[in-house]
Amino acid sequence: MPLHLTKVAYGAQSLDELHGWFRQRGAEARLTTRYLPKRHEEIVPGGSLYWIHKHQLVARSEILRFEEAEGGKTNIVISTRLIDVHPTPKRAHQGWRYLNDKDAPRDLDAGEDPDEVMPGKLAADLARLGLV
Repeated sequence: MPLHLTKVAYGAQSLDELHGWFRQRGAEARLTTRYLPKRHEEIVPGGSLYWIHKHQLVARSEILRFEEAEGGKTNIVISTRLIDVHPTPKRAHQGWRYLNDKDAPRDLDAGEDPDEVMPGKLAADLARLGLV
């Protein structure tokens, strides 16, 4: 089972805007980070970067590889194909964090609209009450 990362989609006002960021790029995008994740071998192949927007995991990008960047930093190379997932509550944080595969939200099925899926916070509250 792959390991994943989470990151806040800082500055995105909507899920559509997040999708727009990736439509304007080629097949790959690079996120520069200070250090290579210690568990990088568990992430590639098969891991994804899950995006947090409004305190929910809302989409993911496949992590293709890690590469050296200028100044001793590391690039996280991701696919620009953004895949919507079932909104799942996740607190915002700085930088990136690990996410185990068993805790990762499932992808939305073809034809499912993220705006029509029950918001993650509501689903979590209902689950806590034993209603879903």
